[in-house]
Amino acid sequence: MAGSLVTGILVLALFHFAQSIIAPLVVALFIIALVWPFQSTLERRLPKLAALLVTLVVTVVVIAAVGSSVAWGLSKLGHWLFLNADRFQAIYIDWTGWLEEHGVAVAGPLTDRFDVSWLVRFLQSMAIRVNSLAGFALLVFIFVMLGLLEVKDFNARLGMPAAQPYGTRMLVANREIGSKLRRFMMVRTFASVLTGLVVWGFALVAGLELAAAWGAIAFALNYIPFLGPFVATAFPTLFAIAQFESWQMAVLVFMSLNLIQFIIGSYLEPRLTGASLAISPFAVMFSVFFWSFMWGILGAFVGVPMLIAFIVYCSGMPSRQWIATLLSGKARMEPVGPP
Repeated sequence: MAGSLVTGILVLALFHFAQSIIAPLVVALFIIALVWPFQSTLERRLPKLAALLVTLVVTVVVIAAVGSSVAWGLSKLGHWLFLNADRFQAIYIDWTGWLEEHGVAVAGPLTDRFDVSWLVRFLQSMAIRVNSLAGFALLVFIFVMLGLLEVKDFNARLGMPAAQPYGTRMLVANREIGSKLRRFMMVRTFASVLTGLVVWGFALVAGLELAAAWGAIAFALNYIPFLGPFVATAFPTLFAIAQFESWQMAVLVFMSLNLIQFIIGSYLEPRLTGASLAISPFAVMFSVFFWSFMWGILGAFVGVPMLIAFIVYCSGMPSRQWIATLLSGKARMEPVGPP
């Protein structure tokens, strides 16, 4: 037990310090698991390299569409902030004055140094981070390209006698992981699109400025559990304070957006996902926050897929099935692969 704990700590340390290599590899494996059926279908009708080219182009277009929605929404918000920063400054002064009149003192240095331009700088820094992802994206692209070329050969090697019994177990587990990840992303994409449309419609009805930007941001950030919906709810609430200059309207926006997130994320999405992807909510939350600590926003995105893969592998190992049972949201799990 102690040896396993030490090994786990060393592996996590490796994941942290070798992030520049391991993180792109994890993302590439995730993408390969999602697009391999498409690639395999194309290979029945096209030469292997042509099928690979089509798969890569479609993958890049889809990822760019999701990423550009965030970049476009943030650029709109940054421009709006630049033009309306004085609103936040005035509201901040009014609120601090009101608090001090009611006996709540605000720290002097905070009052002196508060400058709404930090919001603009925050959005600009996020845009810079997006631009700095070019090198990361290139490495992921290379891993995906090489991985798609080797999937069939790797599966064949797993089926060879010399790789048994672990090869068959890995092959069965990998297939189940791929199936679960594809279902997970299909449901998550549907929920994200629905969330974006509903948020956009609510913003229009409520008269909230930048309705399309809020919808685009809600759509893209919904792919990140917990953290994404929180940001997609907090930002419109802050902007509602400045636009309407009314805390009542801000509370209405906050409650309405949280209601939308709750209905879609906590009611509709679990029912579409089904029991096969049932995971303990605590395990999901821990995975999101832990991997966001390890790898930032990227870790928050891949945390749940990594948890799904971990549960599947544990369920296929008799000595680790108890871990899969604890992490699963079901009362009973069937082992993966032969005993």
